[in-house]
Amino acid sequence: MDKTIYLIRHCQATGQDPDAELTKVGQKQAQELAGFLESRQVIHFISSPFTRAIQSIEPAADRLDLPIEIDDRLAERVLSSEDLPDWMEKLEESFNDADLKFAGGESGKEATDRAMEVLNEMEDRTAAVTHGNLLGLLLKQIDASYDFSEWRKLTNPDVYEVKIRSGNFSAVRVWS
Repeated sequence: MDKTIYLIRHCQATGQDPDAELTKVGQKQAQELAGFLESRQVIHFISSPFTRAIQSIEPAADRLDLPIEIDDRLAERVLSSEDLPDWMEKLEESFNDADLKFAGGESGKEATDRAMEVLNEMEDRTAAVTHGNLLGLLLKQIDASYDFSEWRKLTNPDVYEVKIRSGNFSAVRVWS
């Protein structure tokens, strides 16, 4: 079945903890995102369980009078359970080696596999809110040329339109 999905990186947040809320700027971005998604005729919302992701999509769900389905598989990838002062370098290494796994963390392949399960289950015109690292891994799965330098250009929020036609995936950035 052909379908169009919107993959969204959450709006600006106060931090990285699962319960981090949107900033004032992030709240304004969520309102702008609501108008954008309304114009795209979204009919279904799925979100990471993290507060910042849910808050990013709430205005759109309220405006369209639609529920938000929470899916743990859209939660941000845990790079490591240990503090990594050089986390950006470790993230880049893991982006280039899907099987690389740090202590207490999840490999890129493991994170991509769980997120692709959700993507494959989504219905047409679904908007799904997730996080930067997981979104980058999904985009890399869809388009092998997507690399770490592209990931670094992601904004809060960011939106990619994913088209699935006869089992083939394509993605294009539609947020500006």
